[in-house]
Amino acid sequence: MKLTFFVSAILALFFPVLAGAAEAAHGETLDLTTHFVGYASIAIFVIAYGLVMAEEFLHLRKSKPVILAAGLIWAIIAVVYAQHGIDHTAEQAVRHNLLEYAELMLFLLVAMTYINAMEDRRIFDALRSWLVSKGYGFKQLFWMTGILAFFISPIADNLTTALLMCAVVMAVGGSNEKFVSIGCVNIVVAANAGGAFSPFGDITTLMVWQKGVIDFFTFFHLIIPSVVNFVVPASIMMFFIPNEKPSGQNEDEVMKRGAKRIIALFLVTIGLAVSFHNFLHLPPVIGMFTGLALLQFFGYYLKRTHNHDMSPADLDVEDHIVGDPLNYVVGEDKRKGDVIPFDVFNKVAKAEWDTLLFFYGVVLCVGGLGFIGYLSLVSDLMYTQWNPTYANIAIGLLSAIVDNIPVMFAVLTMMPEMTEGQWLLVTLTAGVGGSLLSIGSAAGVALMGMAKGKYTFFGHLKWTPVIALGYIASIAAHLWVNARFF
Repeated sequence: MKLTFFVSAILALFFPVLAGAAEAAHGETLDLTTHFVGYASIAIFVIAYGLVMAEEFLHLRKSKPVILAAGLIWAIIAVVYAQHGIDHTAEQAVRHNLLEYAELMLFLLVAMTYINAMEDRRIFDALRSWLVSKGYGFKQLFWMTGILAFFISPIADNLTTALLMCAVVMAVGGSNEKFVSIGCVNIVVAANAGGAFSPFGDITTLMVWQKGVIDFFTFFHLIIPSVVNFVVPASIMMFFIPNEKPSGQNEDEVMKRGAKRIIALFLVTIGLAVSFHNFLHLPPVIGMFTGLALLQFFGYYLKRTHNHDMSPADLDVEDHIVGDPLNYVVGEDKRKGDVIPFDVFNKVAKAEWDTLLFFYGVVLCVGGLGFIGYLSLVSDLMYTQWNPTYANIAIGLLSAIVDNIPVMFAVLTMMPEMTEGQWLLVTLTAGVGGSLLSIGSAAGVALMGMAKGKYTFFGHLKWTPVIALGYIASIAAHLWVNARFF
């Protein structure tokens, strides 16, 4: 029985999204933690996540098992509630979870659309060409992409930063799968570490800040522990980077027309997302979609003017087409534009839908397990019976199993009495603990979809011991540097 309780408690903490909020907002709820439905839901979820972890061996897309699991979990919950004459409570909880998913999914969709638009304009190919022309080897590129990820994520958020830098690593690494794999691991660690010391760097830090637990400037006391978290594993992984240089030193990739303006629009979109949330108190996704509208209008401009700079000779594409016949580029001057005009909806269609649907399954599974009633059980176990430091370290380890957002929401829902130093600690551990596994953060999950076959769950898993050293070192650094907050 003790083992069953322990397994149930641990699995419950993985996914307690909005459980407390659901109980408060939707009236009568049932405690199903010791009911057959609770155990069955845990079993369903464990099986589904096992299939996710085995994706590279089974070649089964990761979204499929979790979507099925979500439907099954909520179906059996609804049956029990109907038997007790409580018809609409489960429905309202599902709608609340769907709202959470919609905000996350639509935010990601806009970010992926911009990434695809920049890839279409050959921005990453041009950056790769520039980096290669400087004569940088893989080891130097490893550090450059990691450092850029660390310092961009506090502004642009860790997910968007990871997507950007992954595109660069894939463009530079080409067919060198070893470099791409280690480079993606480094990017996930760096982006999560960089996002941990900024209110805008991660959704978890934004949640803590908006809750009023930590004020804006206090977050920056985590910068030294965050640097430690990134540098320790990167210094070890560096020795396993191939001592080579990327191929294609003589390539001269040129960005297509409108590339720089799309970069500027992307920065404006990030600024809108932050501003809408910070100053207007609206969800960040509203700002992101406003930025998507700007891209749509600019895409319309590119479509209307795509052949204005091209001579009649250029338009004779039979003699000048190079590259992908579905994405024609005039060979004599790639900057002149596409023979097939820019279409923003093609970029939306090319989003990583497997990743977006995977998040649907996770959020709904999380909501179901939280709604069953495990949150209060785990709260009592961790923050009443344990030392807060040990509990907060465990929070970081648990955030490696699943995205850190539901884990942090669980802590904020519990609202245990802690010192400011402990709140900084849980902010740090929830942010960087997700780096231990590829499924532990939105950045890791997104990169598995973007670098499919090159960056995988097990490819990341073999570096977990090294990343764990950085995790331990960052906690030690925080306890030392920020001792006055305890």
